[in-house]
Amino acid sequence: DNRMPIKTYSVEDISISVFNRNIRGLADSRVKIAMSEDAFTYTPDTDGNGTRNKNPNQSGTIVITLKASSDDNLFLSGIAAGDYQSKLGTFPVLVKDNNGTSLYTAAEAWIQKIADAEFSKEVGDREYTIMCHKLIMVNGGNF
Repeated sequence: DNRMPIKTYSVEDISISVFNRNIRGLADSRVKIAMSEDAFTYTPDTDGNGTRNKNPNQSGTIVITLKASSDDNLFLSGIAAGDYQSKLGTFPVLVKDNNGTSLYTAAEAWIQKIADAEFSKEVGDREYTIMCHKLIMVNGGNF
């Protein structure tokens, strides 16, 4: 029998830690992680050859989306204000799939953009962009 066992994914197994605090009150579209630039570029020459260019920029972003009702809006807003007003500095950030092998981490991160605010009939979302100096991305699988 060559069939692979069925795997189970649950967004509830994704944990996010900012400044060593587990973030709660996440929205349905919890988190998005991306590198800032390509790891390599390619430069062709006129003879049909080319050169692969390694990009030393390892920065990236982690965008966390909270419900507007989450208590962690105050936590993330406080970090952003503290850094802006008194140079609080960088903090560690970690996103992990606790039921798989995906892992995203940076030792030096900061809030690049605080969430916009919108008030309407329904509880909305708040999106925080965290900039990471050297983002390590491991896109794993689920168990």
